[in-house]
Amino acid sequence: MTAEDFRAAAHTAADLVSDYLAELPGRPVWQPMDDTARRALLDAPLPAAGRPLADLLTAIGQDVLPHPMGNGHPRFFGWVNSAPAPAGVLATLAASAMNPSSAGGDHADVHLERAVVRWIAELVGFPHPAGGGLLTSGTSMATIVCLAAARNRAARRAGWDVREDGLAGLPPLVGYVTGETHSCVRKAAELLGLGSRHLRTVATGPDGRLDPAELRAAVERDRAAGLLPFLVVASAGTVGTGAVDDFGPIADLCAEQRLWLHVDGAYGAFGRLDPAIAHRYAGLERADSLALDPHKWLGVPVDCGCALVRDIEELRATFSLVPSYLRDEAAGALGWFSEYGTEQTRPFRALKVWATIAHKGRDGIARDIARCTALARRLGELIEADRELELLAEVQTSIVAFRHRTPGHDEAIVDALNRELPAAVQRRGRVFVTGARLGDREMLRACLLNAATTEADLELLLAEVKAAAADLQP
Repeated sequence: MTAEDFRAAAHTAADLVSDYLAELPGRPVWQPMDDTARRALLDAPLPAAGRPLADLLTAIGQDVLPHPMGNGHPRFFGWVNSAPAPAGVLATLAASAMNPSSAGGDHADVHLERAVVRWIAELVGFPHPAGGGLLTSGTSMATIVCLAAARNRAARRAGWDVREDGLAGLPPLVGYVTGETHSCVRKAAELLGLGSRHLRTVATGPDGRLDPAELRAAVERDRAAGLLPFLVVASAGTVGTGAVDDFGPIADLCAEQRLWLHVDGAYGAFGRLDPAIAHRYAGLERADSLALDPHKWLGVPVDCGCALVRDIEELRATFSLVPSYLRDEAAGALGWFSEYGTEQTRPFRALKVWATIAHKGRDGIARDIARCTALARRLGELIEADRELELLAEVQTSIVAFRHRTPGHDEAIVDALNRELPAAVQRRGRVFVTGARLGDREMLRACLLNAATTEADLELLLAEVKAAAADLQP
């Protein structure tokens, strides 16, 4: 391939992507793929001969881009999936062209990752010692990294070397979560050999936040039973309702009981940038570790999570393993990123983070986040003013939990209707919303991450929910 061949194809790709992004707001948010298009992708034969780049781009334009998940659209309110930041899209191309392993060494990606991890810590107000963090595939992996460090510290304090001896023979280590804690914490506990049986679900108050008194009682019961409490997981924005825990009392208890405080900030930690809700995050900086996702509220193209820890040595002692063929005498005191997590070969994630943050700046990011939270509060007001709808939780960040009331029907019928509603709304194609359970009730949850969303989009969301509900009712 000549440089001119690649340049021509790159220009075509740029036009293709630009057209796709420009046309998104006028298209359906999401629609099911027809069987023919789906089978064409599923049954594609392994090619024996190669195809020209121009043909590949044509296929992408015809067979892939017309069938998106929908998260780039301003009326996508599902799960916690953001639209891609344009600066991050462009930076991804350059990072792919360089294609380094960002494990360590003296090249731009390594130094840029040090910088953007520091930027992320500054954005959310988390104390960041040099080397006390790294980019990951997402908060699921960041949680594994942080909980592994917590596990190793607890075992060492009990006179045990987990890396040498494993967990066998050590009294069970116990962690504390709530019913709204993200499932990645349970996955991490299972993967790290802690066992989900030893994750205690602590009651929350009416506001959906972890109850410190219930937490203390649970810790005392487990200590009396000869177990080893070691971890508390608090949330900077639960995925169900966006609730933010009261970090101050939880941090006080963790300090007193010598427990590791981990904060799941995957979605919500960046809400600290909005002056209207910043008070909710008081005490976040006292955590031992924080996991968060630049690929959520910041819009960095997937994948990109971040693990931040207060004690660099705990993290390095958990993962550092430097075989002779990877020795680098010029690595400096911090060593390689691969000493702080599970990945040896690491992609160049830092460039798209750098581009996204540098393009908007702190003020631009804060402005977009404040707009999303204001829209969420407005959506809550619209729901409360509508007799057909019910707001199920205070709007604390930018997630709104609600349901259709279905007047005159018993709770089982209401629950069944609200369980069917998300899929029914999605199929209509005009907005996209997802569902979940809150306590013992089915609900719809709208997550607002796109600053391009308008109040008219919110009104259309509620109109579509009511129209879909009318279609579903006999």
